[in-house]
Amino acid sequence: MSFLRYVRIVARTSFAVVNNIYCIPAYVVWMMALRLVRPLFTSLYWKIEGLMYHWLLAMVSLWSWSAGYELVESGDEPAACSDRRTLVLANHQSTADVPMLMAAWNPRAGVLPNLMWIMDRVFKFTNFGIVSVLHEDFFIQAGKANRDLSLEELRQHIHKFYLPLGRQFMVLFPEGGFLHKRREVSQRFAEKNNLPKLEYVSLPRAGAMRVIMEEIGPQTSAVANTTKSDLKNDSNCVQNTVKKIIDYNIGDSIEWILDVTIAYPDRIPLHLQDVVCAIRPPCTTHLHYRLYPSSEVPTDVEGMTTWLYDRFIEKDKMLEEFYRTGKFPAGSTTSVTRQVRQDNLRYLILHSFFIASTFLQYKVFMSLLGYFW
Repeated sequence: MSFLRYVRIVARTSFAVVNNIYCIPAYVVWMMALRLVRPLFTSLYWKIEGLMYHWLLAMVSLWSWSAGYELVESGDEPAACSDRRTLVLANHQSTADVPMLMAAWNPRAGVLPNLMWIMDRVFKFTNFGIVSVLHEDFFIQAGKANRDLSLEELRQHIHKFYLPLGRQFMVLFPEGGFLHKRREVSQRFAEKNNLPKLEYVSLPRAGAMRVIMEEIGPQTSAVANTTKSDLKNDSNCVQNTVKKIIDYNIGDSIEWILDVTIAYPDRIPLHLQDVVCAIRPPCTTHLHYRLYPSSEVPTDVEGMTTWLYDRFIEKDKMLEEFYRTGKFPAGSTTSVTRQVRQDNLRYLILHSFFIASTFLQYKVFMSLLGYFW
């Protein structure tokens, strides 16, 4: 049995490598080719890009699905924020968090194509980094020295890409790192500031959320209803604020906060090597959703930070109950509990598409090479 297990690990690893070889380059080549006509068909280009981006993330969801890593969703129904700009907040435990979210949202039409990840800059230099660059995800730099610069870049990225490209979801991990790396620091900070010492999550950082809410929060939408003339006649409005609000479009604001709590079995997180190689036996990961209207978030820095702290303190209590009872606390009347199901036929069609694309692109490349040489 041990020998067969190692054979399976080698086979799955080989499949993942080959899967990357015929999927990611195919996506990149199609996007680079379509960039030639992007100035003329900008909207169509980004629709195609979003569709192919979804197809690539479906490949990642296949890895966890085929390894037997099931997903169960509970809590509020995420469909309530469908077609609305939504900030997603999730706890961060391991390298499997992102693949698990990809797998959970893969069957939900319209989510992954219209999603922008806020991720660590290190991810930019992985095999999937080029895909995220072309999709215009945002890479944030960790560490105090880079914090202010990263937040300013995020502010610019929102107006340069998130809004113009019509993205709907923005995914943020407010803890700023994996739990096992952040827990000790978080507990020391909590002790110094008379805050609860959390065990299952760490205290979040509010900087990125503050920037997001300042730029496209509901308060910005409310102010945007003011006429241009009123703004220009208001001596208390500084010039850059006037410009930002004049350029602001009604409907661009974040309307919902989707709070996602990820719970791995037995408090042992999956890792990317598990997803790729199926090292860990099949198990079930739980995702618990809570929806909040963005208007509930205080607009001042201190109030917003407290609101975010409260959410993660609640997460800690929910995870404590989950690991004790196997269930999350009862939520709202719209609570759902369902197992995420994937479409195997769709996976087969997507693989066929990427394999055919790779073959076609190879033939074209060899023809061009023969023509010029």
